[in-house]
Amino acid sequence: MAIKEANEITVKVLCSNEELIEQLIKNGFKEKTRFSMDDSYFIPDNLELNILSAREILSKAIIIRYIEEKGINKQMITFKKKEFNENGDILSQQAFNCIIKDNEEAKILFSQIGYKEIMNIKEQDIVYYKDSIELAVKYMKGYPTLIEFETDEHFQTVEDLIYTMDSFNLDIEKGNYFVKKAEMVLNQILKESVVL
Repeated sequence: MAIKEANEITVKVLCSNEELIEQLIKNGFKEKTRFSMDDSYFIPDNLELNILSAREILSKAIIIRYIEEKGINKQMITFKKKEFNENGDILSQQAFNCIIKDNEEAKILFSQIGYKEIMNIKEQDIVYYKDSIELAVKYMKGYPTLIEFETDEHFQTVEDLIYTMDSFNLDIEKGNYFVKKAEMVLNQILKESVVL
């Protein structure tokens, strides 16, 4: 099992995708790679969804993930553990990843041991780089485009990430550096559906 410990900021893009690409190029970024992710979120059957927030629900979720990059696919089960402050900023997070051979079999197994699929998120990502900086631009149908920037050996704190992101001339929503993709999607689902 692989454990990934990195923090990140995620910001909402306020311009069109075409304008964003132009802005990234003007800031010296080049495309590094493209990949797609198909995430199925499973939660325990017995969760009382009507009394829990999206964040509380997601804290119990298992993600069955399918990633495809350059014709090669990776399938895994992921559990994310996040610590938040009172403002909802992510203080720390860990992702526990277990590589598997067949996502469909994993879905059947989880449904047999008392889990149900609550949502599916499909996204297309393009990673742009400049020097030691890598930004992942995330496209999801029906939702705003997002940019994710993770801590690494060059950017060790969230403050480093925010300072660096703000130094670029990008049309992003400044001040909200912790857009939570899964919470955004689940809140929409919960709002539209009385019972999942």
